[in-house]
Amino acid sequence: MSSSDTPATAFDWVGGEARVRELVDRFYDLMDLEPAYARLREVHGDTLDSARDKLFWFLCGWLGGPNHYIERFGHPRLRARHLPFRIGIAERDQWLACMGQAMQECGVDPVLRERLVESFAGTADWMRNVGG
Repeated sequence: MSSSDTPATAFDWVGGEARVRELVDRFYDLMDLEPAYARLREVHGDTLDSARDKLFWFLCGWLGGPNHYIERFGHPRLRARHLPFRIGIAERDQWLACMGQAMQECGVDPVLRERLVESFAGTADWMRNVGG
């Protein structure tokens, strides 16, 4: 894809709200199904319904689309909102692997996927609140 063909926002590039929802749903489905993501799943409690909606709302805005999350909750304050949860290296790595698998399975453009992986990796590492 040439720079002149690149959509204005990552949100447009992904394919809008329906595709963001598909990505988020696949992410949480994988977390629920794959033993490789068991530690990550444990952090999320009994149900994933609230997490699904919050990640969907957040990603829409973060990718350059509608600010659903901010309209509902204000500034995301990601680190502060995640402090009650144990996030170490294993949880970080499982989150990144799960999201990477979800993006691949949902057919996110490889160029965009590479950019998102890089952004997600920095954020996921910043979210760590325990050493291991």
